[in-house]
Amino acid sequence: MADPKGFLKVPRVESGYRPVEERIQDYGEVEQRLPDDQRRAQASRCMDCGVPFCHWGCPVGSKIPEWQDKLYKGDWKAAYEILEETNTFPEFTGRVCPAPCESSCVLSINDAPVTIRQNELAVIEHAFEQGWVKPRPPKTRTSQRVAVVGGGPAGLACADILNKRGHSVVIFEAADSIGGYLRFGIPDFKLDKSFIDRRMEILLQEGIAIQTSTRVGVDISVEKLQKAFDAICLTIGAREARDLSIEGRELKGIHQAVDYLFMQNRLVRRDKVPPEELIAALDKNVVVIGGGDTGADCVGTANRQGAKCVTQLEILPKPPDHRTEETQPWPLWPRLYKTSSSHEEGCERMFAVSTKRFIGGDNGSVKQLELVKVEWNKDKNGRFQMSEVPKSEFTIDADLVILAMGFVHPQHDGPVTELGVELDARGSIAVDENYMTNVEGVFAAGDAKRGASLVVYALQEGREAARGIDAYLKKNHF
Repeated sequence: MADPKGFLKVPRVESGYRPVEERIQDYGEVEQRLPDDQRRAQASRCMDCGVPFCHWGCPVGSKIPEWQDKLYKGDWKAAYEILEETNTFPEFTGRVCPAPCESSCVLSINDAPVTIRQNELAVIEHAFEQGWVKPRPPKTRTSQRVAVVGGGPAGLACADILNKRGHSVVIFEAADSIGGYLRFGIPDFKLDKSFIDRRMEILLQEGIAIQTSTRVGVDISVEKLQKAFDAICLTIGAREARDLSIEGRELKGIHQAVDYLFMQNRLVRRDKVPPEELIAALDKNVVVIGGGDTGADCVGTANRQGAKCVTQLEILPKPPDHRTEETQPWPLWPRLYKTSSSHEEGCERMFAVSTKRFIGGDNGSVKQLELVKVEWNKDKNGRFQMSEVPKSEFTIDADLVILAMGFVHPQHDGPVTELGVELDARGSIAVDENYMTNVEGVFAAGDAKRGASLVVYALQEGREAARGIDAYLKKNHF
């Protein structure tokens, strides 16, 4: 085990960020890395507890105490080998995962948890630097072919596992580059896209075929897919964004977060974006509606574009700074008040406010928002109900409004409708315990099946779907 008294001797030290005045001038990654000796010291804080709740809290079931011990002892290669047993792409989760494992760390009961996410990133980057991450194509191939529709994290994880099992896999991606929300939704200052390209080169060398700019149902029919492949996995994400249908929604200057982030990521990679698609925050009063991680990404993007001021609105009350035993006991993942790197760069945050209407100026563009304070109380059944606070209406200036209120379900037009797969009550794709839909040989995973969620859940679902597909192929074709 690691140092049995490490957690008593070594305080939690985070990697930290580049200085604000420096990082808002570019789109480079904001998070820094500790020197190796300090990183190993952080791993020594893992106390090798009897029941590793961090393992329970991690969606991919990472064997966290085991590789923390190897890291502490300086055996980076062994740490990497243990890490990759359960995590297909640690270089992604090490950058963008909110680390539910840390909330479940035994130390978090009354102390600061182990820096698991940052330790994970250090291990995988060390592995790449040392050349330990190499293409490992399967030694033998089966005769089965699988089509994975959607090249986001769930699709990539599914394709990786199936390819390792010897099946021939083709990923069909509608965009011009692979990666899904990793590439086009997450800003470069959180995830530099060169790390996606680095992994894609390995997947290609391992034998996975990738067809970009290919929309299933348009560029290739679902009938052709069903004839050419033994199984299909839908990993198309949950791209139907939640909207705000209130007075003034038709005004110019109101955009969905996914469109705003997609545009900026294209600009960062030096794409030519048509003038009508440009969304600029320069010298504007920017309001982001939605208090989640996507909203924070929009805040950081607006600051880098030179916004005059940025305000983020959240309809829910301000979360507590610490756990409450009544509602968020350990080892559950608590909803706490968090300040991201984007918030540090400049942002006013408002909680428990609802947008009543958009107010326009003379040119048909949004100029103000009318807001109202709200309160949340439990009804007789114990469910929270929202009500407006009487006479609490007020207005704020807004030249640019970004709607970052999440996604409701996958887009139903296209392969979902054409394949005839059934949906659940939320509009997501319904599957059985093996991730297969009601259509024989058609599977689904990730946000398309789960609903909008974390990248680490997408990886876990892609891996689980691959196991279901592999079992299906073996049962029906061997």
